[in-house]
Amino acid sequence: MSGMVKCIVWDLDNTLWDGTLLEGDSVSLKPGIREVIAELDSRGILQSVASRNDFDLAMEKLREFDLDEYFLYPQITWSDKSGSIKRIAELLNIGLDSMAFIDDRQEELAEVASVCKDVLTLDAAVYKELTGMDEFKPKNITSDTGLRRRMYMDDIRRKDEESAFAGSNSEFLSTLGMKLTLSKVREGDLERAEDLTLRTNQLNSTGITYDYEQLKEFVFSDNHLFLIAELEDRFGSYGKIALALAEKTTFALDIKLLLTSCRVMTRGVGSAMLVYFIKQAVRDGLKLTADFIDTGRNRVMYVTYKLMGFADDSGDDEAGKPVKLLYEGGAREYPPHLVVCEADQIEN
Repeated sequence: MSGMVKCIVWDLDNTLWDGTLLEGDSVSLKPGIREVIAELDSRGILQSVASRNDFDLAMEKLREFDLDEYFLYPQITWSDKSGSIKRIAELLNIGLDSMAFIDDRQEELAEVASVCKDVLTLDAAVYKELTGMDEFKPKNITSDTGLRRRMYMDDIRRKDEESAFAGSNSEFLSTLGMKLTLSKVREGDLERAEDLTLRTNQLNSTGITYDYEQLKEFVFSDNHLFLIAELEDRFGSYGKIALALAEKTTFALDIKLLLTSCRVMTRGVGSAMLVYFIKQAVRDGLKLTADFIDTGRNRVMYVTYKLMGFADDSGDDEAGKPVKLLYEGGAREYPPHLVVCEADQIEN
């Protein structure tokens, strides 16, 4: 475990509630646990379940306690808890190193720890202490934070509809009515911008994180173009889900950072932001370059650059070493499934 928890996975029997459901116990919620769950949710920490139980009975009990909507992709099966946690991480598209698991049985905690070494394992006895632990204290609470679970719930509905859709992926995307708004980062966006750099690992082109003061300097810099992107579709808003930072020189526009939330990995947001920079460079007759650093987790960003026409002539694939990419294509258009709004007439 390294850093902030993005999702905590709960056991049920004698963890979330007192008693064993399948033994016919009249189970009752642990004292104060509802408040703990609600507080974690308000901080944008996702929650799920990994329990050896009967799915229908357990979900009925969670609905009875009015807690069912807090838990995304609950894994209530007879399988190993480690397998359930891996499945939840896959469905949420987050790393195991941002997961926590809480259970009352030491053998279950040991099984998860042995298979999923990056997962933070916690004894159920400490449940009242969770909200005071550093791993559950996000640095910033923004307008998007308390809506994170709702955004994931909207995404579950999207995925369900996509699974039932008979056409191609591009055809499905065209049905969503997606609108991408690109804006210059303002002071009021800085906490969310910092949060994005701290939370985004897989889709960060350099792996570099920035604190509030560093980001604030870019907002007021005449030599930088600093963008934040917000996405919405007919299901609702994804929130502010991407950042891009480019440095302007006399002869070039140099992209220093491109990152997008994992929730929009398949929506073409990164490509659209690159198109914006391509348009700027072509219009102003500038060379367009970009920084990339292989962190071992962000290779998909390198692929995005390559597919968009950026060349890498370094011949150096050493992880952790900065690579300078050069755009070698011509003018580009935004992905056809996205309506892109360049809000506030972004200035150069």
